[in-house]
Amino acid sequence: MNLIAAVDSNWAIGYKNSLLVRIPRDQQMFREMTEGKVIVTGRKTLETFPQKQPLKNRVNIILSRDKNYAVKGAIVVHSIDELMEELKGYAAEDVYVVGGASVYEQLLPYCNTAHITKIDYAYQADVFLPRLDEMPEWELTADSEEQTYFDLEYYFLKYERKNNRKC
Repeated sequence: MNLIAAVDSNWAIGYKNSLLVRIPRDQQMFREMTEGKVIVTGRKTLETFPQKQPLKNRVNIILSRDKNYAVKGAIVVHSIDELMEELKGYAAEDVYVVGGASVYEQLLPYCNTAHITKIDYAYQADVFLPRLDEMPEWELTADSEEQTYFDLEYYFLKYERKNNRKC
């Protein structure tokens, strides 16, 4: 399973239920990597998508504790066990965890690859991703040259779990 996120220099991912910044090339990369694949998201993150709707050209799986929550065009599951059962029908390399913070935290142990856009700036933030570069089980295996968007510098990074586990 993959994790995909944009983080600032403090590994922050959001503030007040919104992305810290929208970088067109990062959004393009997200689209290219996830189209035709499965994305797993939480309810709050889904509600930040355009028109609060599932993303097109993807299988959208929403993890929500609310047993009455339903979204047209998405599969809603209510536990990690239920999610894992649903994911059995898909190849692990085709599944992308796209947030938010609690979903990342719950599913990080099941992920073998993390695609991180690392922004060289510290934003005001209230949600964070675990610092993969400080976790011994993760290693940086690829990084891009410096990218720029106006005065922001950022990098596309790939982390892989040292001992890939099969889900």
